[in-house]
Amino acid sequence: MEQKLDGGTVWRMCWHYESHAGLVLDGISYQPKGERAPIKVLTSAKLAQIHVPYDDGSVEYDDLTGQGFAQGLQQLDPAECPGGTIKTVRVPGAWDPDHPEVKGLCATTRARGHTYRMAGERPGKVYQAQGRDLLVYTVNQVGWYEYITEWRFAGDGTMTMQVGATGTLSPMDYDAGDGRGWPIGKGAKDYATSHSHNVFWRLNFGLDGSPKSRVEQYDSTTSQAPGQLPKTRTTRTQVTKELAGDAAPARWWRVVSTAGKNKDGHPRSYEIVPGHTTRYPGRSYTRHDVYVTEYNKCEQFASNNLANCGARAGKSVDKWVNGQTLKHPIVWVNIGFHHIARDEDQEPMPVHWQGFQLSPRDVTAMNPLTPPALSSHNGHTE
Repeated sequence: MEQKLDGGTVWRMCWHYESHAGLVLDGISYQPKGERAPIKVLTSAKLAQIHVPYDDGSVEYDDLTGQGFAQGLQQLDPAECPGGTIKTVRVPGAWDPDHPEVKGLCATTRARGHTYRMAGERPGKVYQAQGRDLLVYTVNQVGWYEYITEWRFAGDGTMTMQVGATGTLSPMDYDAGDGRGWPIGKGAKDYATSHSHNVFWRLNFGLDGSPKSRVEQYDSTTSQAPGQLPKTRTTRTQVTKELAGDAAPARWWRVVSTAGKNKDGHPRSYEIVPGHTTRYPGRSYTRHDVYVTEYNKCEQFASNNLANCGARAGKSVDKWVNGQTLKHPIVWVNIGFHHIARDEDQEPMPVHWQGFQLSPRDVTAMNPLTPPALSSHNGHTE
């Protein structure tokens, strides 16, 4: 796929469809206006699990590797992909082997709103632009739920990965009588069981064409001496060994290129920006927000991993964090949502979203959407 956006940015990528992960994006590159060649960003990106445990302990699902997520690819109506193209997907292991092809992948653009706004030096002069993102998505049905898996690519280099859960509440859930549900319907007769959706993504970076990226963690602390204004100090920690990381209000991570720099001579990188999450403590692999592991081909799913990884025992991502030195880091992002049902979830259920962003940090020397009149304002502007 290739899409040129307002402002001249071009995104390019390939895609394929796997029997458990569903849609996989490969060879993602970003070419802003003024760059002579595409900047390679991700070798591959995909969902790595949707883990669904119920509050009453009755059931627990791994939707990708245990519930036929990929086989539940839904046919898309043209109205669901306005202005775009619906691509035909051949579903491996299709439930209906006589009809394995599904028009189930939408590639389109969607309005983003403001990409920037700045009042100019002259009275009444405003620099502003409205933008559109490249949007790639599929819809997969698992039981009564339908998952909309969105990948959005913006003109300024930002990538947004999110999953939206919709469909309907399972009618089999209307039996929670132990305080772990919410009354649905008239009175307090039927209770929908509360549960969690813990969504994992697997990111294989290839910044500037090399898998040998660095990972860095940044932490900020604020102190105040008597009679003085508060001061904040930010420290950088090189992540040289495998990591199980916990998000914090003043902590963030970035993946840094070892093979390329922007025109200012700064290493290109992408910052991981988690969205709102509810961390689920019930399983060891859901107790952390970001994992970084050394590349191993057999490590594909964050829980209930299907392949036997040999000496690195265990079927989940937390077991793979065992002190290896990072040479080819793989990043796993975990975003959780605790679904306590409500009357408004009937019917159909409004979409609830969970996800994160990859934000460019020094990928280009300036905002790639900078208008020509401001193109000289790099660093000191006087």
